[in-house]
Amino acid sequence: MRPRALALALGLAAPMLAGAAERVVEVPTRPGVTVRLLLVDPEGPPRAAVVLLAGGHGGLRIGTDGRIEWGKRNFLVRTRARFAARGLLAAVVDAPSDRLHDPYLQGFRDRKDHAADLGAVIEWLRREAKVPVWLVGTSRGTVSAAFGAVSLAGSPASPDGVVLTSSILDDRHDTTVPDLDLGRLRVPVLLVHHAEDECRVCPPALLSHVERKLGATRHETLLVTGGASEGDRCEALAHHGFNGNEDEVVSAIARFVLARGEP
Repeated sequence: MRPRALALALGLAAPMLAGAAERVVEVPTRPGVTVRLLLVDPEGPPRAAVVLLAGGHGGLRIGTDGRIEWGKRNFLVRTRARFAARGLLAAVVDAPSDRLHDPYLQGFRDRKDHAADLGAVIEWLRREAKVPVWLVGTSRGTVSAAFGAVSLAGSPASPDGVVLTSSILDDRHDTTVPDLDLGRLRVPVLLVHHAEDECRVCPPALLSHVERKLGATRHETLLVTGGASEGDRCEALAHHGFNGNEDEVVSAIARFVLARGEP
């Protein structure tokens, strides 16, 4: 089944951001379930696609006109046009249609249905754009990206690579990235973290736990410095959200994706 191009079907124009064209589609995933994507197209043919997975509860509530009700300031959401400006098709992912209510993705990011949703999105983007597709998560979205990649490893829906920014590394109450069977991954992995991230569940010193578990997987780690930190240390405008480092981080991600992700 082909997704519904909502902005086109309803005669609505999605809002423009920094000169980038945005459109909304719904991708069928599980029986009776769809996932809404906000797509940002580069000016020319895309060289790769990035599936952008926000943190927090993940319920962005993307409207049919492309408006986002929650999470506008999230690092990956607010930088989506920057990815497109670097030749990447950027896909901001909402919670699935059966999780568009509290608690949204909380307690769901390490479930097989979530991996199935991500796999369907990856396969649709691969058919649509005919380019490599990467999972890119930030904060709680790193659990989604890592779990999805581990669960889909070896299948046709496996991502071509994974980027984990501000990874969840230490949480007694929820799944962390090091809890996952990262040794199953055979795709490139980029870890990006701010050296001064003060979020209690993301201590930079524990990145080594992820690096060790990745084992033979090709991986690199980028520690970011500088920028600004405002408000809650676990929110989007703190070092946790790469405030003031947006261009540096997006450029580094794009370089890594394109260096290893050309078809």
